Amino acid sequence: MRHIISLLLENEPGALCRVAGLFSARGYNIESLSVAPTEDPTVSRMTLVTSGSDAIIEQITKQLNKLVDVVRLLDLTEGSHVDREMMLIKLKAAGPQREEIKRLSDIFRGRVLDVTNTSYIIELTGAADKLDAFIEALDKTSILEVVRSGSLAVGRGEKSLRL
Repeated sequence: MRHIISLLLENEPGALCRVAGLFSARGYNIESLSVAPTEDPTVSRMTLVTSGSDAIIEQITKQLNKLVDVVRLLDLTEGSHVDREMMLIKLKAAGPQREEIKRLSDIFRGRVLDVTNTSYIIELTGAADKLDAFIEALDKTSILEVVRSGSLAVGRGEKSLRL
């Protein structure tokens, strides 16, 4: 099962390496990873997505909590949450393709960020399924480059990950 784990960790050199090393040493896969400082510059928020049985996820969370750099941890999958990804996609857009790509971008509520004579760069945000559906709807030969942020997630309601 897919799990979204959100952590607050000390914003120090090597903290990300220790988290990634924990996964690597135990043979677990990180499907996506996003890290950035919070409103407190001494603390960063990490959102990582991994898969595994409940027993494996429990072991991962226990091991993460043992790391000195981890201040707080929350498995967002256990409760109601909102998660989104961002994607930048560069597409070949010449001739009659241009209008079709623009129309498709509008359907998926994308924004055209850059236009040249031969290409578009489009930004899309939303659930991973939406981004996957956009890619599937495109002619594969028109895709020049795809960059995705990975999941960013926050719990709904009163529950929050704070110091």
